Amino acid sequence: MGKKLKPVELGRKVASFTLEGSGGGSISLSDYIGKKVIIFFYPKDMTTACTQEACDFRDASEKLSAHNTVIIGISTDDVARHERFIAKYELPYVLLADPEHQVCEQFGVWQMKKLYGRDYMGIVRSTFLINEKGVLVEEWRNIRVKGHVDTVLAAIEAASKPKSKSKTK
Repeated sequence: MGKKLKPVELGRKVASFTLEGSGGGSISLSDYIGKKVIIFFYPKDMTTACTQEACDFRDASEKLSAHNTVIIGISTDDVARHERFIAKYELPYVLLADPEHQVCEQFGVWQMKKLYGRDYMGIVRSTFLINEKGVLVEEWRNIRVKGHVDTVLAAIEAASKPKSKSKTK
């Protein structure tokens, strides 16, 4: 691996990547052309905030699916840990393992963090919306979990509404 991917940019096509996914096998972003894709990056399986976020996406998955949208979660955890996380919380979407953090770096979420006075590299919780053509259309960086999935869902619902002609009074 170790191949440097082109950094993402709003309004631009996202370079495809391939990572090992839950359920076995490799998953590529290009597998989802024709669908909207939500990618949420989170620090670690089974931790309080990450579990809440994963479950919030789980609970919104039917509504998102109704808008031709798939959900992908990415962390640096390995696939075996992802499988346990999915089984424990009945997550209906794929989780990808990015142990070398190449996709995290592509999306700019692998950053210096600070906890209890200690500096370390880690994932800054962020979510990205890619349209049916593979273009990055929304990003939410350094998010707080509470209410976040509702914000993402509202953005997708707004984007899915047919454009109406403006009415003049």
